[in-house]
Amino acid sequence: MRYEFLSDDWFTKVDALMATAGDLEIPPAMKAVAVNVTITGAAGDTRLFMRDGLFLRGHQMAATTLTLSVELARRIFIDADTVAGVQAFLAGEIKVDGDLAQLVAMQTVEPSEPQQRLTRQIAAITA
Repeated sequence: MRYEFLSDDWFTKVDALMATAGDLEIPPAMKAVAVNVTITGAAGDTRLFMRDGLFLRGHQMAATTLTLSVELARRIFIDADTVAGVQAFLAGEIKVDGDLAQLVAMQTVEPSEPQQRLTRQIAAITA
């Protein structure tokens, strides 16, 4: 079954996938990143917190906040299109408040195979 990106049902299924994923072997540079993400869309804003390479609902204490559209968030986080993220940043489509070094550090690290597998699983359940 597929779930609408960022819906409550989608978050519930993603939480279940993360709970059963085991050790994601998250690279140290990625583990060090703590970023609040605000995803804007027609239905309102969705607030996420990224830590240890994973997303949680809501914002927490973080030195960096990203703001981007739901369409762009899907391309970056679901489709794993890192080029789209860099291009959007350079075009001003991603707003960054705070410590830009956090994002630069994350961009220089390749996700582990278990992380990539989880991303593929999440993409498979995303409508």
